[in-house]
Amino acid sequence: MTQTSPSHTRPVGVDELRRAWRAVQVGQFRARPGHPTAPGSAGRCAAPQLTTWKPMEVVLPVVGCLPQAGTSSIALAIATVAGSARVIECCTATASGLAAAATAELGTTTTGWTIGRRGQVAIVRLTGVHLTLAELPTPDEPHLATGLAVLDVGWELGQVLATPSWVSQQVTNAARVVVVTTATVPGLRRLETALALLDRDRTVVAVLGPERRRWSHELAAAAGPAGQALERAGLLVSVPHSKRLALRGIDSSPLPSPLLRAAQTLLRHTDAGSQLEKGIS
Repeated sequence: MTQTSPSHTRPVGVDELRRAWRAVQVGQFRARPGHPTAPGSAGRCAAPQLTTWKPMEVVLPVVGCLPQAGTSSIALAIATVAGSARVIECCTATASGLAAAATAELGTTTTGWTIGRRGQVAIVRLTGVHLTLAELPTPDEPHLATGLAVLDVGWELGQVLATPSWVSQQVTNAARVVVVTTATVPGLRRLETALALLDRDRTVVAVLGPERRRWSHELAAAAGPAGQALERAGLLVSVPHSKRLALRGIDSSPLPSPLLRAAQTLLRHTDAGSQLEKGIS
């Protein structure tokens, strides 16, 4: 893996981000070096060619139903209990939840991925600002052999499935997908929407908040038929709220034990967990 200095990344100002977002809304994009704008295209760049990622590891996508659901915490916890694994944060650098998670930084690859270590877990995150999923480069091969790649998918699920990219391919083709939501009325409503977009038989649900038996009547009534079916199948896992994580976010400190226990249960319910156990035995 080729290492380069992270100082080559140009800081992006707030004004430029605003202009870029306005350009996205009207369908105009800045031409990239080596990809000139075609005559008569009114400033539009040609659609990027779809790239396919073919990893050697088992891949487990983790997607959130709504912002601040705890997707990064769940992804990192699953990788931690799996042992030799890596978390690949699939989002623009300005939305990173894992920027302070590593205990050692190993540098940046030529494709724009920053590599960090946290015990046996490699943390892979992007250094650049990306406006769409189609812009994300495919991950590099792991520097050290790993058995599991946990994808921390930091985009809205509908956008993921509607945007041709290697991320959408992995979410669509994975044997199991971990869906993360909150024990709130909006969280359970959004969960039902997510389960309608995904194949319910491929999903395991992590719900951040109190245990199911402590839900209020109003909250229990917000659960839809798809969520109820997963609960009956034992595939709805409660993840205890952590005041420390809520206040400080993810840093280099050890993850809370209740979170790791919930992650162990989630992993056990996935094909990734079964394949890792076979590899160990």
